[in-house]
Amino acid sequence: MIDRSILQKTVKSYDNNNISIAALGSHSALDIMDGATSENLNTIVICQKGREVTYKHFHRIINNVITLPKFSDLLNDDVQKSLISNNSIMIPHRSFTTYIDYDSIENNLQVPIFGNRGMLRTEERNVEKNQYYLLEKANIRYPKLFNKPEDIDRPVIVKVMESTRKIERAFFTASSFKEFNEKAEKRIAQGIINAEDLADARIEEFILGTYFNFNFFYSILHDRVEFLGIDRRLQTNLNDFTSLPAKQQLEIDVELQNIEVGHMPATIRESFLEKVFEMGNKFVDSTKKEFDPGMIGPFALQSAITKDFELVVFDVSPRVPGSPVLMMSPYTHYYYGESFGTGKRIAMEISEAIKEERLDEVVT
Repeated sequence: MIDRSILQKTVKSYDNNNISIAALGSHSALDIMDGATSENLNTIVICQKGREVTYKHFHRIINNVITLPKFSDLLNDDVQKSLISNNSIMIPHRSFTTYIDYDSIENNLQVPIFGNRGMLRTEERNVEKNQYYLLEKANIRYPKLFNKPEDIDRPVIVKVMESTRKIERAFFTASSFKEFNEKAEKRIAQGIINAEDLADARIEEFILGTYFNFNFFYSILHDRVEFLGIDRRLQTNLNDFTSLPAKQQLEIDVELQNIEVGHMPATIRESFLEKVFEMGNKFVDSTKKEFDPGMIGPFALQSAITKDFELVVFDVSPRVPGSPVLMMSPYTHYYYGESFGTGKRIAMEISEAIKEERLDEVVT
């Protein structure tokens, strides 16, 4: 891991009147750029050749588009030097950790990151100190885990990636070892998944409840966890299938998948908010103990609320969650008198850090 003091020294050398916010051109880059623009910060989007069209359309919020043959070319010395010379702070999102490997992020990327780069790897379920580990330390309930399919004794969800598009989900459900084998064999035969990925899949208890993606922000400047809002995910082909009448569902033989393609805003009963705040605070406290300096900035806890009103977290995002509909959230309005998204909240924190000469505290 790059010593944090090196990165702090880098930001201390920056021209605070010309700070740039940089992000890979994917996932939630537009939200990040829009937020930075609202705070009068410069913006840089790093695109992979062939994927820059979207970002050239929204020129109001993007000052500079850097187009590279591959996203991973961000690690090239000349690209990094250019970003540093432009006083850049990198904002991590899911595409960032998908296209740039964790070892390179932790050891080779010299550009300061807003957030805790050492925590990004916890999103992966196959590492020792993963999201389950953090939830356990925080005493936050998460689904029961099954080490082998033979142990399945209740409805489960098998979390496995597609065989060809590794960033996409090919999750499936099962209620027994027999059903697990039947569905797995069918998906392997169809080329949806492969046996190697299945062997590394995580088998989790399927939580029956209403699903919410709770978006938070930890301000290291104020030592405060803020609840930014809720989104729900639109998934293909699951949402399309479940919109059909039951009779047609029974007549159609199709493999269901959970590929996220969009978002919907949501709210929650006010009487539940205390539990939401408690969950966010407990998670941040656990990160401070396990990953110094702890959580910095945005994170999300994808959860289900059971019929017994219990919150169960089934996924953790230790970076920008990618929920542009938060611009319609009432909760930021309750805090600040206006509704805005994660991108603006990040930019607000960076702007305040600049004014208070504390920029080194928000980067790793």
